[in-house]
Amino acid sequence: MNDLDITQAVSRVLSKYTKTTAPAPEQHAPAAAQPRPPPPPATPLDRGSIDAIVASILASQAGAATAAPVDGNAGDGVFATMDAAITAAQQAYIQYRHCSMQDRARFVDGIRQFFLQEEILHALSTMAVEETGMGNYADKMVKNRVAAQKTPGVEDLITAAISGDGGLTLTEYSAYGVIGSITPTTNPTETIINNTLGMLAAGNSVVFSPHPRSRQVSLYCVTLINQQLARLGAPASLVVTVASPSIDNTNALIGDARINMLVATGGPAIVKTVMSSGKKAIGAGAGNPPVVVDETANIEKAARDIINGCSFDNNLPCVAEKEVIVVNEVADYLIHCMKKSGAWLLCDKQHIQQLQALVLNEKGNGPSTALVGKDARYILQQIGISVPEEIKVILIETERDHPFVVHELMMPVLPVVRVENVDEAIDLAVKVEHGHRHTAMMHSTNVEKLTKMARLIQTTIFVKNGPSYAGLGVGGEGHATFTIAGPTGEGLTSARSYARHRRCVMVEALNIR
Repeated sequence: MNDLDITQAVSRVLSKYTKTTAPAPEQHAPAAAQPRPPPPPATPLDRGSIDAIVASILASQAGAATAAPVDGNAGDGVFATMDAAITAAQQAYIQYRHCSMQDRARFVDGIRQFFLQEEILHALSTMAVEETGMGNYADKMVKNRVAAQKTPGVEDLITAAISGDGGLTLTEYSAYGVIGSITPTTNPTETIINNTLGMLAAGNSVVFSPHPRSRQVSLYCVTLINQQLARLGAPASLVVTVASPSIDNTNALIGDARINMLVATGGPAIVKTVMSSGKKAIGAGAGNPPVVVDETANIEKAARDIINGCSFDNNLPCVAEKEVIVVNEVADYLIHCMKKSGAWLLCDKQHIQQLQALVLNEKGNGPSTALVGKDARYILQQIGISVPEEIKVILIETERDHPFVVHELMMPVLPVVRVENVDEAIDLAVKVEHGHRHTAMMHSTNVEKLTKMARLIQTTIFVKNGPSYAGLGVGGEGHATFTIAGPTGEGLTSARSYARHRRCVMVEALNIR
């Protein structure tokens, strides 16, 4: 059965459960002038429906094994205990070592192609929004697609060679072994797809410890990976997880001697924990990305880019614009253009106080969990304000030390701070980024000032004259990742991030020059 036949079969099954097929967003982020794709169908897919669809896909293909239900049993990659999951992953790694690079490439490409099917993207994106209550369907479609499409595979493992009178030396990438990966509720399926492709390409097996709030969709994603790997003839249990994600299970993962490497995507606490584990650790921590706008910028484009970046998946990505610092000379026009691009400027002091009380936690030093990832219209409704559908971001002019500025909110609430000049703007951006070295943006045509900000802020991602998501390869060049390792310095991770660098030396030989 070819790809066209498979797609048609899936469509026939899917039509039984939905009145219409969800539209497919562009492979890259939608242009600023284009409207967002419409929301998911009115009749959402339930768990049983999704199971039926995926089972139909797998069973329809020649040589496919019967799709296993998502019931927490071994065989679908979901185990009752963390110990059982690690044991299975360790055994899988031993077998995986005997697979060729060609096999690895085939497994990785097979997973990639599976998750690029529109029906699968639709199912995972719908489930993620429904279970977590965060983000939006259209942007999760984009994120899941880019994770599958633009995560590097074995081609990332480039051998370096040095030859001379002393012989030949090769530097190659070798697997760590069993990797423990802790994933967030903000990007549950995107991170699992992204990390799976990179970690398997590097020759590892992986044990996922997902966030409990995204349990169902995370486990389902792992199950789909296992079913696809079984079809491809890969060793069983290369990618596993535990049926009941919890802090205890995460701690068990971190402390297990059989785990050779830890990769954590989350807040400062979990990153600090894995860095203190004594194991090789990659930490993708929090950010508070500032965006600077100076008087030389294309203000209309800057406004569109800022609003599109800030509102992308309701501001859940840690790369998204969290505060705007603008030179006073162009501040009024920037705000005007942002309002035209889908922002609602909140001016009433009482409403501002209500909003602050609503979206901040009790200590006032972070976001209220209940509002993280909610859309702008929903947040405004909670304080009695109804706005048109096109509103995507809440704008507020604030002082530079306002909690909205200094704390990452992860919701489309965007503070705007005026400064006298671009140098002051850059200094403030460096301050409010807090040294996370995550992401920053700047809109300017002054190369000297762009260079100054890049040098001073030293973030892993620095986007010039574009929306934040361009730094993830969405609408911009470069590979995609959802594990951005600022604290441990790996940057935008890929297969080579999950592999050891090994030197192989042949003395006084194979120098044929």
